[in-house]
Amino acid sequence: MSPAFRWPLRVYYEDTDAGGVVFYANYLKFMERARTEWLRELGFEQQRLMEAQGVMFAVRSAQLDYLRPAILDDALTITSQVVDQRRASLRIHHEVWRGSEGDAPELLCRGEVKIACLDARQFTPRPIPDNLAALMHAGDPQ
Repeated sequence: MSPAFRWPLRVYYEDTDAGGVVFYANYLKFMERARTEWLRELGFEQQRLMEAQGVMFAVRSAQLDYLRPAILDDALTITSQVVDQRRASLRIHHEVWRGSEGDAPELLCRGEVKIACLDARQFTPRPIPDNLAALMHAGDPQ
């Protein structure tokens, strides 16, 4: 299992519902941002992957457990960790934590997202490129 990637995020007004609570679907957006930044840290940008290697990633399934609400202005940390890596797919465990420096972190949401690697033109499954698969497994930046 790779080490967990951590991405800081602040809850903005646009992330919340009328009661100032993060709208449930936005947790998926937060997780997507963390996965994108994780790939970027590994040295891969999604647009470049499509253009140079002809691959893209798509969510195949998602399952989330909501434990506590995040609210306007919360400082969050989103974690992403590969828990299963196959030839053409990944299963990534995410957690959303609340807490600023000095505060005890509080787990708000956790979930798993299955990601498929696809041919960018035909939208059919294809193997994760070897150079990226090796880095994903190791969890080490280039």
